[in-house]
Amino acid sequence: MQPALPSSLMCSLVDESLDAVLIIDEDCIVRYANQSMQNLSGYSGEELVGKSLDALLPGAMASCHTGFVRTFTRGEAPSAVLGKVREFAIRDRNGIVIPIEMKAIDIGQHEGRRYFGAFIEDLRPRRTMEAQNAALLARLEQEAMTDPLTGIANRRAFAAEGDHMLVRARRSGAPVVVGIADIDHFKKINDENGHPAGDTVLRAVAQRMTEAARASDFVARIGGEEFGLLFPDTHADAAVGIAQRIRESVAASPIETDDGRLVHATISIGLTQISPAEQLDDGLATADCALYNAKNGGRNRVESI
Repeated sequence: MQPALPSSLMCSLVDESLDAVLIIDEDCIVRYANQSMQNLSGYSGEELVGKSLDALLPGAMASCHTGFVRTFTRGEAPSAVLGKVREFAIRDRNGIVIPIEMKAIDIGQHEGRRYFGAFIEDLRPRRTMEAQNAALLARLEQEAMTDPLTGIANRRAFAAEGDHMLVRARRSGAPVVVGIADIDHFKKINDENGHPAGDTVLRAVAQRMTEAARASDFVARIGGEEFGLLFPDTHADAAVGIAQRIRESVAASPIETDDGRLVHATISIGLTQISPAEQLDDGLATADCALYNAKNGGRNRVESI
């Protein structure tokens, strides 16, 4: 049988632990705090040992914790903390409340007194990392739903929003109109002015369309020079009026390119009101037919089917 390790070795291990370690007695008086606990709390060992644990507890916890410990020690109630990993908070020397993760254990009696220990981890680094990861994930999700050239929603976002809008519409019975807008003679704009100028036109058209639409409407670039439109809670006749305003906004003034050229751009728009039984793709196919009619009718116009 191997001999037991000297208690001094165990004490050295606890003293140098990266986790904060705290020992209190049955009266909630601090009996030991390792260096990590001192660093976390801002108190020296001399300031902590012999003092009530209440100094480290925030708010209402300070007024009831001692009662919980004494009730457990007398055998009057089980502990909801001992042996479990729980999240709590402590208050440091400057009054700052620090979120912690703690595992408290009953370490037994010595000379007639009961003692309890706790391993404590500062949760702030983990919370910071979680917040950073959440922000990164949100940014990546936003980028995945955004057209990089125009900065507006892309086809993926359009499909997701359209599906959500139709689900809500089926529940409420409210109408939804879907539309497709296409920049007229965009190939000619590119051929005559160059692709950088074409990109400028795309960005300007996207901005004008979103500014002319209502706050509840949804505008997305769904491919090339095509834009998708969603008009919730809107009948076809009202959607035609909104689409006309969008069309007029695009055509109102020429677009200046980076090299000073003025490009006059217009759009044609096809619309359709989606029935409750239809899917978004069904509506897009019908709106595309309406767009075809607008193109054949002379462009720079709105058609509805």
